[in-house]
Amino acid sequence: MGKWKTTTLTSCIALGLTLTLAGCGKGTATSSGASANAGTAPTGPVTIEYWHVNSQDFGGDGVKELVKKFNDTHKDIQVVDKYQPGNYPGLLQKAQAAISGGTPPDVAQIGYNFISYVTENVPFTSVEDAAKNDKKEPNFIKDNYLSNIIQLGQSKDGKVVGLPYSVSNPVMYYNADLLKQVGWDANNPPKTWDEVRKLSALVKEKTGNYGLYIQEPPDNWAQYALGKSNGGEWLKTENGKPKAAFDNPEVIQAYQMMGDMVKDKLALHAKWEEGLQAFSSGKVAMVVTTIAKRESLQKQSKFDLRTTLFPTFGDKKRSIPAGGNALFIFSKDPNKQAAAWEFIKFMESPESLATWTKATGYLPPRKGVAEDPNGLKSFLETNPLMKPALEQMNGVVPWVNFPGANGLQAEQALIDARDEILTGKSDAATALKNAADKVNKLLQ
Repeated sequence: MGKWKTTTLTSCIALGLTLTLAGCGKGTATSSGASANAGTAPTGPVTIEYWHVNSQDFGGDGVKELVKKFNDTHKDIQVVDKYQPGNYPGLLQKAQAAISGGTPPDVAQIGYNFISYVTENVPFTSVEDAAKNDKKEPNFIKDNYLSNIIQLGQSKDGKVVGLPYSVSNPVMYYNADLLKQVGWDANNPPKTWDEVRKLSALVKEKTGNYGLYIQEPPDNWAQYALGKSNGGEWLKTENGKPKAAFDNPEVIQAYQMMGDMVKDKLALHAKWEEGLQAFSSGKVAMVVTTIAKRESLQKQSKFDLRTTLFPTFGDKKRSIPAGGNALFIFSKDPNKQAAAWEFIKFMESPESLATWTKATGYLPPRKGVAEDPNGLKSFLETNPLMKPALEQMNGVVPWVNFPGANGLQAEQALIDARDEILTGKSDAATALKNAADKVNKLLQ
């Protein structure tokens, strides 16, 4: 895929992530902060829970490796990792229930599209306050992160509420052997969605396999990339109030394209794990999913696996959302808050981030990790699958946040619309119009 340099990672991120999270509201951080000196000193190790969305085929082994290393080197703090199914919405729903019951997770991954929801509706301790109360490294955030990366974890008022941890964007993985089999130049993969459809039809005709699978977890991240890349919008403001805008022609066209390809059996409609398994087993030629699945797909695929840029709609500008999560502190006990902050700093160390990127494919949020000879420099230089994710960072846009107390339900309305379209129950115009009506009621 040609020579490339990793020394431009942070500059690529700087170009691509000049972001302000839409719809972020006033934070509801707890006032106690994360003072290491607050509260009664513990008589033994402080035990904290780390909630994450990383299943075994999505960085789970990397989580266990990092937690073990932390526990082995911090006898005064012990971390218990807890995988939460259902991706970010599932984790957040369970976290709210635990918080209401008085047993909050101490550290949890919060998807970038739910920053507004958490800051408006869930009690937490901001990492900015935790850093200020850190006697050893009070300037940890300021010294180690670019301002545009930090914006991923900021509330509307500019406070750093969660520390950006995992950063990703969607790429297209493809089976180069299958492309060669049907007579397509594997060194020249589809660049536009028209070409994707042509190749998918060719794969169907010559092999009976599917041409495409677009990820379908319980969120609309990939579909947001499709709609935005076609020039569509998700939210607008009318009379000073937010209003759903995703029932516009551009988004409808993108969703209908998906529905038509599934109807014509050119694309697969399946749950995320099932779709990726179908690709890894050679039954699908192309898959659009996060670069964070790089390690998993690399291990599972027995063919010539390659990646390329997220396709465009003709000459329209590629607009893809920053995916991933920020680490939030939900501990109420001051000693656990301090322990949570120590764990977050460990997870965001250059060595830990290098482990995390190798175990997943996520791009590191911290300055210098990509260029560090002891970090990711050699790995990135020798792993061409990472190249498209780096190259298209200048096309990254914010992942929409639905404001208010009904943010989770608003996201679910779009998930339901996606499923109606892909199952053929509704056309895109009808499904998205109904979803917009639901979301507008929720926003009120």
